[in-house]
Parts: sequence; C-alpha cells; structure tokens
Amino acid sequence: MERPTHAGLRHLALNVRDLPAMKRFYVELLGFGVEWEPDADNVYLSSGIDNLALHRSAEASRSEDERSRSAEASRSSDGDERSARLQPSGALDHLGLIVRSAGDVDAWAAFLEGKGVALAAKPKTHRDGARSCYFRDPDGNSVQIIHHPPISAKA
Repeated sequence: MERPTHAGLRHLALNVRDLPAMKRFYVELLGFGVEWEPDADNVYLSSGIDNLALHRSAEASRSEDERSRSAEASRSSDGDERSARLQPSGALDHLGLIVRSAGDVDAWAAFLEGKGVALAAKPKTHRDGARSCYFRDPDGNSVQIIHHPPISAKA
C-alpha cells in the first residue's frame, strides 16, 4: 500500500496553566488571531495557515489550595519555586514560528526585547544555515523564531 500524503504539521495543542495570559501572549504579542473560543477552557488561534489550540490544563482547574500544595511539593531543594515552575513538562521541547528571512529573526528578537520578553537564546546562525532565537511563553514553553531556508520560502 502506498503511503498517503499530508500537508505538513500545521496544528499544535498545548495544555496551559494560565489561559488568559497565554491567549494575550500569542494574540497581542505574536500576532495570532482568535479562530474560535468555544468555552472558557479552550481557545483556537491561527496565523492563517495553521492552528494553535490552547486548553486549560486539569492542573489549572484545581483549587488554589491544591495548586499551592503542588507548588510547595515541586520546589527545588533551595526553595526556588520559579525555576521549578519554568521547567518544561511533558515531551514538548519547543515550538517554532517560521519567518521568511534571516533578518526577520533579528527583527523579532528586537521587538520581543522591546516588549520586555527575555530571550533565552539570542539570534544565532546554525551550521545548516538556519537562523533562530528562543524565548519562553507565560507557561514556560520554549518558543523559537526560525528562518530555515528549505521551508521558509514556502511559508
């Protein structure tokens, strides 16, 4: 049997702790549009050629007291709750936003820093010719802005 074709990876769904903050970040800062908001626990965003689903996580739905106990339990030995909270969970390493040129990576880096977003990695050209920078969203997910020559022109 011959393998069917597909149109590429165009959908990502994230379970999020702070749905309003994540929605603001992806809409107001990164320029996604709201495609559909069926209820208070789900929002679907798009740049026009993709779909990013944000779902309020079960953890976010728990009571404040339960979250407080969970945060206490997850603190590192030196009591640094913030660093424990920013550690990625699950299998997601990062998500990437494709840009059309290497210069766009630098423009995004400057824009983000101007809006108070700390870069986890400044713009860098990689061995394969790709150029990228990294930062974190409000839930601590690593986000990459990338110009990757083999696919950026197709975006």
